[in-house]
Amino acid sequence: MPALVFIVVVLLVLTAPGTDAAGERLPYEPEMVEIPGGMFRMGCVSGRGCVDWEHPAHEVRVEAFELARYEVTFEEYDRFTEATGRAPAADEGWGRGRRPVINVSWADAVAYAKWLSAETGRRYRLPSEAEWEYAARAGTVAAYSWGSEIGRNRANCRGCGSRWDDEQTAPVGSFGPNGWALYDVHGNVWEWTRDCWNESYRGAPADGTAWERGDCSLRVMRGGSLVSDPGSLRSAYRLGYTTGGTFGIGIRLARTIGP
Repeated sequence: MPALVFIVVVLLVLTAPGTDAAGERLPYEPEMVEIPGGMFRMGCVSGRGCVDWEHPAHEVRVEAFELARYEVTFEEYDRFTEATGRAPAADEGWGRGRRPVINVSWADAVAYAKWLSAETGRRYRLPSEAEWEYAARAGTVAAYSWGSEIGRNRANCRGCGSRWDDEQTAPVGSFGPNGWALYDVHGNVWEWTRDCWNESYRGAPADGTAWERGDCSLRVMRGGSLVSDPGSLRSAYRLGYTTGGTFGIGIRLARTIGP
């Protein structure tokens, strides 16, 4: 192969759509945090405020993966809708920019992850329910990543004591992070996971992968939202919701490590 042709081919590979020659994160890519692999006990292990569908608590091994530091913002998601011609997500008049995107269906979230993967050559996806809880807990077993009580001004929910409570979303990163430097895993907006809904953990995967059997017309949401009561923000709390539902629901992307 002539030298000039070889150089051109290499440059085309290194500067494929959505990437740069250094492979650095693009402005519309989420900032990712590497989550170490490990074992944890999934479900209601705090013994406080448990509900039936958080049982039985069970051991799960999670492989290392990456999870977005923040919920996907409007400025990130709007790039997707502009590029694909999809209808933009409504912001309820609260503003866009660094606020978390809301009014996103499960299919929208999956399509966004697929588009971002194609743009960047990196493997973005929704996290499994087990990955989400493991990362939200960050090694803790209490109801919340900071302890057993909701406290004040630690999150955005109905009764969390923030200036956004039950009124509007807070810009991402408005509250302190958990032990693994993830923001807003409690409150602000619900976050879709890949898993189908099951009313208990009997038969759930023990390897951290998504449970894609059960009632797949419903998918699992995690984290609670600005209109949720504090109990719905617990690390263990899970809710099945219709895949076409959108209000108050957003996205936190995961990314697979390795080839």
